[in-house]
Amino acid sequence: MAANKATEEITLTLSRLEDWESAASTVLDFAGNSRKFLFYGEVGAGKTTFIKAICQKLGVADTVQSPTFSLINEYHSDTLQQPVFHIDLYRLRQVEEALDIGMIEQLDHPWFTFIEWPELIEDFVEGETISIHIKLMENSTRKIVILKHY
Repeated sequence: MAANKATEEITLTLSRLEDWESAASTVLDFAGNSRKFLFYGEVGAGKTTFIKAICQKLGVADTVQSPTFSLINEYHSDTLQQPVFHIDLYRLRQVEEALDIGMIEQLDHPWFTFIEWPELIEDFVEGETISIHIKLMENSTRKIVILKHY
């Protein structure tokens, strides 16, 4: 992130599918007014699953799925009365690709934005940001480290 410093951190351990729902509530409470969320983790770690759980808490009734090929999905939240964006940058290989498609401009709005594979654009993300690092452990347990950047 662009000169942002992590000043707060929490760690969660999830061992059951049902744990994602309470983890989503914890993340939203921890995030406060933050609206940009960066998700890190290997393929299959649970990034999209976590975004689905968070979107459900935000009142998104649309089908939440990874936008690997479209790069960005826009969902509607009846609760928020505003869009929620889900971005997946897995297929991009160079920062120029993100710049060419206007991805940086996508970050300049006040709406919830969830970004999977954000490494290419993290230097362009400014303001309060939440980074979520998901690590797959043994027995399908996930260790999730959540950092709040100011």
